Parts: sequence; structure tokens; C-alpha cells
Amino acid sequence: MNRPLFISMDGPKGTGKTTLLETVTQALRATGQKVVRLCERNNDPYRRETMALVNQLARQPCADLEWQVCERLAQSRAWITEQVLPKQPAGSIILIDRWYPSDAAFRRLVPFADILRLNLALDVRVPDLHIGVVTTPEISWARAAARSRGLGSTVILDQQEQVACTQAFERAAAEQGWLVCRNEGSVDDASRQIAATINHLL
Repeated sequence: MNRPLFISMDGPKGTGKTTLLETVTQALRATGQKVVRLCERNNDPYRRETMALVNQLARQPCADLEWQVCERLAQSRAWITEQVLPKQPAGSIILIDRWYPSDAAFRRLVPFADILRLNLALDVRVPDLHIGVVTTPEISWARAAARSRGLGSTVILDQQEQVACTQAFERAAAEQGWLVCRNEGSVDDASRQIAATINHLL
């Protein structure tokens, strides 16, 4: 395998995605794989401007403003596709923390089908594997409440919104055929499921 394998890990807040990313990375590296960990947020050159729109949207929800957020995020992903992904080592596995599947959870007024078309129209790279990490909203909400920073979201503000976020993401995952990893039990069990799927692709 010369071209890096590109894998996105997405899902609602509080599903244990970051912890799972860490354990999957360790498991793959233990077998000698070259793994590159990227985060969409940290590689987005337009992050500040986009978050200003996100904060405005939280105060004044409307479809036009949400579409502007979708456009800005898609433009950022196109930039990452052109400027960041080609620089990763040949033969590596790129694990990215969030990509366009996350919009299925956090956008409320723009259908995900429209968001997907927008990203594809801008030549945003399609991951070789989409992994959706999910739990019941009750579990993710409780996990978020137990950590010092809480849910850490400007988009999801209460448990009812967390329920809607989870349901929307799971619908999109089913429609798009993403690999769904239920992270409600042992993180080791979940990471083994993901690592086995990735190794099967190699």
C-alpha cells in the first residue's frame, strides 16, 4: 500500500471518540503500522471565522446561516485535502478526528444529502473508511456531565438536543453505510473491532 489509507472517525459529543482514537492508534502501531493522527479542527486555516458563524447560528438559528457554516467547513476540508493529506507518509494510516460525517450530527436545518454533495463538489477527499462512534444519548450525556469541560459544544446545549444529534447521526450512518461502532462497553472491545476492520483493508 503506497497511498495512505484515510480514515475518519465521527460521531456525537461524549461518545468516547477521542479515547477510542488513542486506543486504536496504539493497537495499530503495536503491529508495526505507521499511523498519523490528524484533527480537522487543528488543521483548519479558517477555523476562527467559521466558529464565529457557528456562534452566531447558535444565537439565531436559520437555514441560510447554517448553509454558510457548511460551505466554510467544506472549503476547509478541500484545503486540508490539497495541502495536508498529500504530505503524509506513503503507506501510512491517517486517522482524522472529525470530517464531513460529523455534519450529520451537528447540522439541524440543512439535510445531510446536501452537505455531502457540497463536499464532493469541492473535491473533498472521501475517506477509505468512515467510522461512526455512537452510544445512547443518555450514556454520552452522562459521560459529558462527568468531565470538567462538560459537553464542550456551542451547538448542543441540552439533553434533548443531544438526543436529536444522536438520532440524526445514526440515520445518516445507516443511509451511507458507514461502519458503526457502539462504544457503550469496553473501549478495548470497540478498538479491536475498528483495528480488525482497518487491517482487513490493508
